[in-house]
Amino acid sequence: MAQDTLIADRGEFIDALHALRRGRMLVRVSELSGGCMLDGAPIYTAHRTLLQYELLSEIDNPQGFPCVRYYQLNERGRKFAERACESWRRRPLLERLAVRFTG
Repeated sequence: MAQDTLIADRGEFIDALHALRRGRMLVRVSELSGGCMLDGAPIYTAHRTLLQYELLSEIDNPQGFPCVRYYQLNERGRKFAERACESWRRRPLLERLAVRFTG
């Protein structure tokens, strides 16, 4: 894991964690930045951080498409997501709003 990994867009990152905690699957269709989808929406930067922090595990999806990779939170990811989402909920609304605008 890279020690200097930054979270480029904290709003997208926490949204991704929240969706993944609900059992959603991240779908990576290409190596390009916009090549990941989560809950029908493109994920631009969060997927890299989730993978670098080793919070996701690739899963086999026999009903999926060839050359497409599927990921879900692993045990470490679930624990991290629980703490991060709880911390996010405790932050003041204006602070959460500011993060949405600034990344």
